[in-house]
Amino acid sequence: MTKCKTILASTVSSHFSNQIKKVVSQRKIKPNLVGFLANDDPAAKQYAEHTASSCKDIGLEFKLVKVDKNELKDNIMKANMDKNVNGIMVYYPVFGNQMDYTLRNSVDYLKDIEGLGHHAVNSIYHGRSTKKVLPCTPLAIIKILEYIGQYKSNVVHGNRLEGRTVTIINRSEIAGQPLAALLAKEGADVYSVDENNVQKFTKAEVVDTNLKYTEVVPKSDIVITGVPDINYKLPTQLLKPGVVAINFSTHANFESDITSKASYFVPSVGKVTVAMLKANLLKLYDYQNNRKNKYTPPH
Repeated sequence: MTKCKTILASTVSSHFSNQIKKVVSQRKIKPNLVGFLANDDPAAKQYAEHTASSCKDIGLEFKLVKVDKNELKDNIMKANMDKNVNGIMVYYPVFGNQMDYTLRNSVDYLKDIEGLGHHAVNSIYHGRSTKKVLPCTPLAIIKILEYIGQYKSNVVHGNRLEGRTVTIINRSEIAGQPLAALLAKEGADVYSVDENNVQKFTKAEVVDTNLKYTEVVPKSDIVITGVPDINYKLPTQLLKPGVVAINFSTHANFESDITSKASYFVPSVGKVTVAMLKANLLKLYDYQNNRKNKYTPPH
């Protein structure tokens, strides 16, 4: 097996950020993003700080609003109505329950740069393309797979992952589940793992299986982890030699010897997620201003 290549999110994201910076400069525009922080989660605060500096670097306006969680929905509604605001994001978790779902769907779909509302999510499952933005983390992972040559962007849609087997250890509504659907739509056999069971996603259907994660991980060409637990580690011995290993959790989900088995290892995706956030902002800015040729991220 060839030596493992460790791919840093900063390497992948720089290509997109530089391109967005060029577009913003050439068109002499300054799309405006508002971020709402209503929790004390250190990871959310770090994400907010990175978003702020990243936006500033490429000429985008970013305003961070710290607000009490009980006043958050009213603030979202005001931002929905503000014509000077082009994009809205919320740093989750806020309540950590069904209320967060309500908040995600309170954001105007034309300002939902995170792609977390039902309009964006439904477009994944039902193929609606009108004013579509994809959730940032799934989109970031697709762009990473594209960068390392696993996702064949030069192939017709529907076949870009044909013949690949993927396991995703995360089935959240905002990351793992839409990612599984997107990869399955491109021809992959996708196993979605959570604490309850293993589901299989294909182009045609999603089915519950009686399989265990220890049965699907060893046959997977690509393994993607997003377990929000500092103590969780996926055993390297389970992995197929030459596997592509991608971690989108804030914690290291792979063991320290992962590079002994993987052909590619991506330890984090955060900076690519932020780059996709900015790409979605520019795309929605174009929709709001009825621009004929909407912005799309480069390959």
